[in-house]
Amino acid sequence: MNLIFRSTPNPNLRNFAIQFRFPFSETIPFRMAATNNASTLSNGNNGAVRFSLSPSSTLVIQKGDITKWFIDGSSDAIVNPANETMLGGGGADGAIHRAAGSELLQACYSVPEVRRGIRCPTGEARITPGFRLPASHVVHTVGPIYYSNSNPAASLASAYRNSLRVAKEKNIQYIAFPAISCGVYGYPYDEAATISISAIKEFGIDFKEVHFVLFSGDIYDTWVNVANELVKD
Repeated sequence: MNLIFRSTPNPNLRNFAIQFRFPFSETIPFRMAATNNASTLSNGNNGAVRFSLSPSSTLVIQKGDITKWFIDGSSDAIVNPANETMLGGGGADGAIHRAAGSELLQACYSVPEVRRGIRCPTGEARITPGFRLPASHVVHTVGPIYYSNSNPAASLASAYRNSLRVAKEKNIQYIAFPAISCGVYGYPYDEAATISISAIKEFGIDFKEVHFVLFSGDIYDTWVNVANELVKD
């Protein structure tokens, strides 16, 4: 891969135009801007902000469609914000099932029930192949319903920790999360971002990269702001 750096005038930022040339694809332009404790790598409107968790581990926050995310198709996984049945639903859960194809539903059916109709209790996680998804695996986890869970913070932290645990057991090196529980489950963005990034800081350093792939601009902005506070150089 050849990197070509071309400086662009900007009195307020160190700003570089970068081209990545891969032997198997066309040249892809990106723009990088250095900040105090993060770097921004953007392609159109799908900008990614990178934070160092350790010398060998990086947190990446980006906008996009998690069903299209992948790194190498062999050691990567996306996290599905599932319900306790694991049989699909609305939002990101339904989108992931549709993109993965019917094989994912069959794999979820094969996960043993721990109680009648319950395959993955709130705060726990299970892992399946990704089937037709570009990522190799899907980690299914169930976040709390904010206004009905007796301890939503503990349940949300458990969902992140257990997702990382089952991914590590499968030798996953790259993992991508949505904003768990921030849709119809009603979790406030600021609180959810703080819990999720804190869990990643503590338990995610065994991964080469931990991504948040966020559909909403408001959620993306919240996650970046919280990461700037919690993840220091």
